[in-house]
Amino acid sequence: MDKILSFLPKTMTHAFEGIPSHLKEHVEEIRIRVNRPLEVTVRGAPIFLSYSPKPEDAVLFLQKISQYSIYAMDEELMRGYITVSGGHRVGLAGKVILEGGRVRAIRDVSSFNIRIAREKIGIALPLVSFIYQKNWLHTLIIGPPQTGKTTLLRDIARLVSSGVEQSGVSPKKAGIVDERSEIAGCVTGVPQLTFGPRVDVLDACPKAEGIMMLIRSMSPDVIIADEVGRIEDSEAIMEAVHAGIKIITTVHGGSIEEVRNRPSLRKIISMRLFERYIILGRSEGPGTITGILDRDGVPVSRKVKVV
Repeated sequence: MDKILSFLPKTMTHAFEGIPSHLKEHVEEIRIRVNRPLEVTVRGAPIFLSYSPKPEDAVLFLQKISQYSIYAMDEELMRGYITVSGGHRVGLAGKVILEGGRVRAIRDVSSFNIRIAREKIGIALPLVSFIYQKNWLHTLIIGPPQTGKTTLLRDIARLVSSGVEQSGVSPKKAGIVDERSEIAGCVTGVPQLTFGPRVDVLDACPKAEGIMMLIRSMSPDVIIADEVGRIEDSEAIMEAVHAGIKIITTVHGGSIEEVRNRPSLRKIISMRLFERYIILGRSEGPGTITGILDRDGVPVSRKVKVV
């Protein structure tokens, strides 16, 4: 939080003084909207602060997160977000500039969504016995938004790269395709979050293209990616599997049935490609695992708590 607050104009930081310190530790998002109250999401619930940012606040904030070089951030503005030091992602909304019918940039930014990147070192350890059996298993993590999918995936990537000595798991080469710069939180290509020694990251790279690039150039043992969903993603996953590479990835959804009905994923699920499905919820906060299923959708564990 201190790092995020350092980017905010003083007019905004004063508004956060009224939030108790024990709640600040659980802030998940900060939403800045011009002429509307600041919104802070804590444990999934919104809290509205007394201050409404002015247009000049938005301009100053954008300048600070772009290091006063907004015109050098064309690629980020086209994607609609900027990743700042610490791995925090700032989503943007405002006037969209089109070029040839495609989004070229966002100008006159009037809304920001700061997603707080938090590391929870060791949260994936209780899962090792379920997703590692002489080798890592092809694993799909399923959950609605803000259920901790990326946080869990990040720690799994760390375990793949560093190994788990007490469980006899040796370090493997981990290749991360980080399309939204959320898993590793790279800034100028360098991961800002904790990983082991055997990790290679393709930052801001589309998943399908990134998976194929890693196969050709980095010889990973395990490929890790976030939020698959396109047909191209499924085809690239099949290529990786046929190349003998393990896949661990996530998808938005409330259940395996819901995900199975998505046209872009139906084929690889019907092929029984994934050997484990981890279902996440929020009943006990983000990271609550409500089920671990085998490749046929049969439960192998009732409930595991990793937060």
